[in-house]
Amino acid sequence: MSDPTRAAVYRGPGRLDVTEVQLPTLGPTDLLVEVAFCGVCGTDLHNVLDGWGVPDSIFGHEWSGLVVAAGDRAQIGVGTLVVGSGLSPCGECVSCRAGRSGLCRQRGAIGTERYLGAFADHLVVDAAEVLPVPDGVDARSAAYVEPLAVALHAITLAATQPDERVLVSGCGPIGAAVVAVLLAGGHTDLLVVEPSDLRRDLAERLGAATCHPDDLETPWHPGFTVDEPADVVFETSGVRAAVESCLGQLAGCGRLVLVGTGLDFPRLDTGRIILNELVVTGAYNYDDNGFAAALDLIASGSLPLDLLLEPGTIGLDGLLDTMVRLRAGEVAGKVLVRPGA
Repeated sequence: MSDPTRAAVYRGPGRLDVTEVQLPTLGPTDLLVEVAFCGVCGTDLHNVLDGWGVPDSIFGHEWSGLVVAAGDRAQIGVGTLVVGSGLSPCGECVSCRAGRSGLCRQRGAIGTERYLGAFADHLVVDAAEVLPVPDGVDARSAAYVEPLAVALHAITLAATQPDERVLVSGCGPIGAAVVAVLLAGGHTDLLVVEPSDLRRDLAERLGAATCHPDDLETPWHPGFTVDEPADVVFETSGVRAAVESCLGQLAGCGRLVLVGTGLDFPRLDTGRIILNELVVTGAYNYDDNGFAAALDLIASGSLPLDLLLEPGTIGLDGLLDTMVRLRAGEVAGKVLVRPGA
């Protein structure tokens, strides 16, 4: 085993233990990475607060860090700033051959195995599961790559056109990323539906029109549409009432892309789906080139990272409290953990 490192270890619902742990021994293609920053994801909230996680896991998958040791067959050298890019796909299964490597059938089901992530001072990762960060992108900005790749995948699945009316349900970190990417791409007809004053303010500062969910109307008949229906709706909150209301905002032939997750599962109006020939799809994981595309977008300077990332950072000791605040909607942007802080 390698030397010990400090980490926030999940012990059970609502319980994190900041303690020293032993990392796996460095294999020939492995890297030892000193974590610079790690974002807090909605999945982390489910894992820790809702008890989705496997006990003794270390969560955190939105990270950037510096390679401090490398196996003798690793293709990335010591001193390289890298970001995690997820598990390597097999490249051979039906999903991979269809260009949907995020659904690679050789991977285990999410949440069924112990996870060793980046809410730690260091982590061990195979070199095939990282990307070098391009010159000009700092470690703090690079840590935004993973959620940005999630947003890009949702937009790919929606096949959104610049002249279409778009509604984004929820302006947490993924919703805000979707909004920022669409606006940077020239979309102008964009409405964000969000109950939190704090997050509506963020959406407006990004440049979107906003409304409260109570302001939405749902036609009484499933064959009718609202006066200004959307062509595409991105549902990013995972809240049951929000998901159920989204169908009523769509025009005929509209697309609903479900990105947010939750345990209170919605009931969808199948009559409305049939009568309006709506398309409903989930968005999970990333495009094949999602991390590279996200890095390029960050490097371009076209995204307002000063708005998308919460100012400052937190240490491992403040992680659990921050998760509770995120769940309560008391934080608008992407929170970054700096383990060594």
